[in-house]
Amino acid sequence: MGTLSTHVLDTSLGRPAAGITVVLETVDAVAQAGAVIGDGVTDGDGRVASIGPERLGGGDYRLRFASGSYFAGRGVEAFYPEIVVVFTITDADQHYHVPVLLNPFGYSTYRGS
Repeated sequence: MGTLSTHVLDTSLGRPAAGITVVLETVDAVAQAGAVIGDGVTDGDGRVASIGPERLGGGDYRLRFASGSYFAGRGVEAFYPEIVVVFTITDADQHYHVPVLLNPFGYSTYRGS
């Protein structure tokens, strides 16, 4: 079964984004509904120490990043109140890393290592 990690960097400051709540959900491919299977808050390095089950089976998952609360806590106006990243685990023997680069008016993500 696959392992999962995430990391959030605030590109407007050039440093990790601490204090962002991240929720991990399963995704039902037909209904696009899911169940929460983990959550956490980014630490001083922008990482979540543990975000759900130690191992994940193949399938679709969703990470929800509370970006609006993060920026509001800094007194910064932002356009995206939440960043949602949906991804597929196809090889349950691999590690999956989902980094997010954010700023008040944009974000990007990719499959990291």
